[in-house]
Amino acid sequence: MTDLVVLGFSDREKAEAVMRLSKELSKQELLDLEDAAVAWRTKDGKIHVHQSFSPTAAGAAGGALWGSLFGLLFLMPVFGAAVGAATGAVAGKLTDVGVNDQFVKEVANQLEPGRAAVFALVRHSTPDRVREALRPFEPTVLRTNLTKEREEELVAALHG
Repeated sequence: MTDLVVLGFSDREKAEAVMRLSKELSKQELLDLEDAAVAWRTKDGKIHVHQSFSPTAAGAAGGALWGSLFGLLFLMPVFGAAVGAATGAVAGKLTDVGVNDQFVKEVANQLEPGRAAVFALVRHSTPDRVREALRPFEPTVLRTNLTKEREEELVAALHG
């Protein structure tokens, strides 16, 4: 089961630093994310969202591969790759996986100008090591699907 955790930060830079940290923790096999996103609200109130996983790009890459293979069968690999990439991109665009886009926008609309949030769907983690790594960024827990006890434990651990 994946756990959803939304952490709030005082600014975009901290949120983006946490996204970079999550990649490092993944390399160390301390954190396994299904999906992640960062959202921030500029001082003028505009909302920006950056997803870490792009289903459109993944679909295009997979479609190009399969299109090339089928194209080789019919002696038209370039045409097959082009058709496959286009088909895969459309399929990827229509596929909504990971953190729900509408949920991200809903939470981002509640951010104060200048603040940011990181959305993470966590498959597996080493909780004590991840919390220790996050503590210097002073995150606040905005939303989660954890039990009340685990959420309180997370909040206490992040605030030391």
